[in-house]
Amino acid sequence: MSLDSITLAILKGRLEQIADEMDATLFRSAFNPIIAEAHDASHGIYDAVTGDTLAQGKSGLPIFVGVMAFAVKAVIAKAEGQGGPREGDTWIFNDPYDGGTHPSDFRLVRPLMRGGEVFCYLASVGHWRDVGGAVPGNYNPKATEIFQEAVLIPPVKLFDGGVYQQDIVDILLANSRLPDSLFGDLNAQINALDLGVRRMTALLDEYGDRIVAEAMGALKSRAETLMRAQIADLPDGTVSVEDWLDNDGVTDEPLKIALDMTIAGDALTLDWSRSAPACKGPVNISEATTVAACYVALKHIFSDVPANAGVLEPVIVTVDPDSILSVRAPKPTGGYTETIMRLIDVVFQAIARIAPERSNGCAYGTINALSLSGYRDSGARWVMFSFFGGGHGGHPLGDGLNHGNAPISTATIPPLEIMEAAYPIRFTQWALRPDSGGEGRHRGGLGAVYEIELLEGEADLTLFGERGRFAPPGVAGGGAGAMTRFSWETEKGAKAPPMASKLVDARLAQGQRLRLETPGGGGYGAASERDADAIIRDRALGYIA
Repeated sequence: MSLDSITLAILKGRLEQIADEMDATLFRSAFNPIIAEAHDASHGIYDAVTGDTLAQGKSGLPIFVGVMAFAVKAVIAKAEGQGGPREGDTWIFNDPYDGGTHPSDFRLVRPLMRGGEVFCYLASVGHWRDVGGAVPGNYNPKATEIFQEAVLIPPVKLFDGGVYQQDIVDILLANSRLPDSLFGDLNAQINALDLGVRRMTALLDEYGDRIVAEAMGALKSRAETLMRAQIADLPDGTVSVEDWLDNDGVTDEPLKIALDMTIAGDALTLDWSRSAPACKGPVNISEATTVAACYVALKHIFSDVPANAGVLEPVIVTVDPDSILSVRAPKPTGGYTETIMRLIDVVFQAIARIAPERSNGCAYGTINALSLSGYRDSGARWVMFSFFGGGHGGHPLGDGLNHGNAPISTATIPPLEIMEAAYPIRFTQWALRPDSGGEGRHRGGLGAVYEIELLEGEADLTLFGERGRFAPPGVAGGGAGAMTRFSWETEKGAKAPPMASKLVDARLAQGQRLRLETPGGGGYGAASERDADAIIRDRALGYIA
């Protein structure tokens, strides 16, 4: 049977809605503000045989959806070695080398069974607030092996044939500084999968398994066709781009992220082989994460192509096996967010050299993961982990977004009201950072200034950031955005991190403050081409001096 276009459009919408509802269920029931408020989580529907992405939610993190295809493949392989999946099975794991990102992100994968066979897999991933390791919140800038970052869980069954494995949960709870938060997030993800199974079952009962399966295949095929057509519209050739990470948190030396991008007809090759070798510190990423970051970057550039595995069919991703971009155990991976954003920046710069009308200046390029932790006056343990916004790049149609979130996600910056209610802190400043956007025909967006005061006791302070030494570049002649700046108060005055953007083993006392100034985005086009009225407006608004 050949599906008509109306039925295909309806089924596409229904599949996406199921993933959206799973997202919403988790966001509304998670205990952890990073999931509940910032939406650092995602859900998707995956192929029963290959694990390929079939549909994803629009509210979660795209980087998760891309990586989860590799996570589902890991579960398929594990299940085959155990006699195959059964009705009611659910696997849980946070292994970053086996279809993961970093050990804070826990994945739940469940097969949807029809007539004793797997029709598809449903998956949920969310960032848990604390899962052990040497540093509360798990962003440990000086980790040299994964065991210093978090407890490591390989793919194991949380439900075996529908039977809840309490021992697995007991191990997870025993390894967290915040077991109640972990337990709440775990059950929220279970509930999201339960809802996904109900919604998919209803859809299959309504349309029939064969028609829905045909629609899934057609959507993937159309994504591939559209992607090939858009690549073919670009001029053939090879361009090379290099950008840098400040350091790995352990050795204070820059790390190269290099891309040789080749377009040949309707095929695209992204060759990362010249990038730095695997490093001591936790900015390594797995090859699966590299491929997922390429997927996210390409979806920014080819935004009208449907979001499924067909996007990558005409794309070859090449990575050196000993690279910082294809790390193996036990190398640390906790700061993966910083590295994938640099990959996205480099893809933007490469496309700008071939087709500047499709690209934009680089965004601020770091989540500036900040952890504060201590004990309340009551003796209760608290751990605040959060990430922060910055400026997005100028683009062909206008200025970059001020104080946006990272381009790896559709997450939101946690509201200060939520953080002030949850932790013994006060924001004494939350403002745009003047003069932080790169100059250009279209200015880069502004970064932000955050000041936080500790209200009780003492707190351990950790920062895991980037762009402290290498500014976010502009494209097509645009200027670079401002770099990260960080400081914190001590009894001897304000101090700055020796490694510019990474800090561990620092403390705040009651009444002391920290200050984080985030980068702006790179500009687009030459500054000499900027409209005079736009400059007047920028000065009036305080965006520039």
